[in-house]
Parts: sequence; C-alpha cells; structure tokens
Amino acid sequence: MSDRKTKKCRRCPAFVYKEGITGLCAECLAKDRAARKPDEMLKTDREIIALREEVARKGKLLKASEADVKRLQKELHLTNEVASLEINPMVIEAREPSGTAEGVVALNASDWHVEERVDPATVSYQNEYNLDIAQERAGKFFRSGLRLTRLLQQDIKIHTMVLGLLGDFITNDIHDEMPEICQLRPTEAIEFAQNLIIGGIEYILEQSDLKLIVPCHSGNHARTTKTVRFSTENGHSLEYLMYRSIEKHFALKYGTERIEFRVSKGYHSYVDIFDQVVRYHHGHAINYQGGIGGIFIPAFKAISQWDKMRQADVDFFGHFHQHKDGDAFISNGSLIGFNTYALSIKADFQKPNQTLTLFDKKRGRTCVWPILFTK
Repeated sequence: MSDRKTKKCRRCPAFVYKEGITGLCAECLAKDRAARKPDEMLKTDREIIALREEVARKGKLLKASEADVKRLQKELHLTNEVASLEINPMVIEAREPSGTAEGVVALNASDWHVEERVDPATVSYQNEYNLDIAQERAGKFFRSGLRLTRLLQQDIKIHTMVLGLLGDFITNDIHDEMPEICQLRPTEAIEFAQNLIIGGIEYILEQSDLKLIVPCHSGNHARTTKTVRFSTENGHSLEYLMYRSIEKHFALKYGTERIEFRVSKGYHSYVDIFDQVVRYHHGHAINYQGGIGGIFIPAFKAISQWDKMRQADVDFFGHFHQHKDGDAFISNGSLIGFNTYALSIKADFQKPNQTLTLFDKKRGRTCVWPILFTK
C-alpha cells in the first residue's frame, strides 16, 4: 500500500489519499456526485476550489515564514560573531599645534551700495536695505572677518590680513532712476561709506595684532562720468579720492608699519601671498552678458588673456554681486544683497555676503568662507 493512502474512506473500508479534501474514495465520491443535484455539485466544487486556494496560500505563507526563520538565524549568527570579535581600537594621540603652520587671510569687501534703498516689497520680501541696515552689516562684516581669523589662529600662525576694498561702495546717480532709490547724494554717500570703512579697519587694528595690507580699486558706480573710462578711471572716481583720504587718515594715526594701502592706479593690482600671486580688480572689465554658464565662462576667458600679460594664481573681484569659487577666481558677493536690478537681469538669488579666504604657506589657497548677512 502506498504511504500516501493512510486515510480510510468515510463511507467504506477503502483507503484514500491523506491529502484528499472530501475524505471519500473515488467510488464513493462518484456515487455521491451522482446523487447530488447540479446546483449542489457546483457549490461543492466551488468550496473545493476555495479550499485548494486557501491551502496554496497557506503553503506560500509557510515557505515565506521558513525563509524568514533562516534569515533571522543567519543574522543572529553574524551578530554573535561580531559580538565575539576582539576590540582593539586605533589610538589617535592628541597633539598640540606645532606652531610651524603659517597663513594669511584675505578679506574682500565690495558692492556695498550704502545709500541705495531696497524696498522688501519689490523683491518678494527676500531682502531689505537702507542706511541703518548698511551700517549694521558693515559692522558685522568686520567683526565676523576678525572672528573667523581668530578661529584660524588657534592652529595657524596668522600675522597678516589682506583687506581688499574692491569698489562700488556707493550706488551714485549715474542712471536716471538712481536718485529715486538713493537716500544720500553722491558726496554724502561716499562720506558715509568712508566712515564705515575707517571704523571697521580701526576695529581690526585695535582688537588684534594683525598687519593689514589694503589693495584698493575703484568700481564702476562711483564715477563722475556718464560712461566707464578705463584709461582715466581714477581721475573720475569718488572712490579713488575716498581711498586716498582713508590712507592719509591711517598714516597720521598709525604710521605705515601696521597698515599698508595700495591704491591702484590701473585696473589691476597684484599681491604676493607666500608663493601665490593674487590679482585684484573690481570685475567690470569682464564682459558678461548673460548665459547658461553664468560668469564662469567670461571670467575664464578674461583671466586667460590677462595671464598672457602677467600670470596670477587667483583673481579676486566683485561687481557681479555673486559669491562664486571658480578655482582660478573668487567672485565676491555684495553687502546690499538682492535688489530690483538683480531681479531684472535674472541673476541667481543669494543672501548678502562677503568673502574670507585662507592662504596656507605650504598648501596655497585652502579654504573660502562666505560671510552671510540676514535680510
């Protein structure tokens, strides 16, 4: 007798398969079906189909449960293996700063537009600017620049800060609409900007032992002419006069040992920071007229041509109100932040910012920090 036939029929002595759902042998099942009515047979067949489907479903669940059991057993085994591993961690010895590392910080200021008013309603309430905010942000710029420098001085010897004054500290009335959005007349605005800059530099000198090198460049907004004149730019620039006035103030008060002004007579100026040559300028000679690549492509093209005249490792400039690190250049942001002009030319939105860069004696330019201002 087959091992499968271990179950007796419910109506006769015959054996049936133990998997049989009806519990009847074939002969009794045939008699039973012949005696039933068609509707009863249909009902029974449906019940049988339903039972078979239920058996199949439970069979799948059983297989899935068995697989889960195997997986959990394997995970338990691995967990036990890991728990039994020998713990022998690597030891990192604490070291005091060696004192041999040396760096220079480059802090760039540009595009303050101190007298221009930005109505928050005109820029979707993402920015606001007026004389009080300009003064508040200028103070934060110098405080944050010195604070970052002090943090770096914990591990690096920093004796010098290069403070780039890169122009467009005022908006001026060079276009017809500007008198409507400016809160001061040009000479009043340049005086206001001058006092902010002098106060900030004096703060750094009084609160630190840093030596300051100050490259100064005229922007395109502080001009007294209708159009930009590159060959005679300084002769028509209110900022050039401001820089000379600031230089004279500090020469009388501090001498020239702690602070050195380099008021550029041309479009470019160069500062050697260790073995790195840094080229400073305002940025308005870069011919940017929009495009998918932003300022990167026109900046690279301009730098490539200028390098044929004199090679530089990095260019620092402002003008575009955008903080961008192109490796070969660092474009400074603006103190004024997003305004209606930026909105009209579809410029990238950025919060007001300025830039601090660290130059390491051994590694060159290493880190760049944007100094951010809330709206």
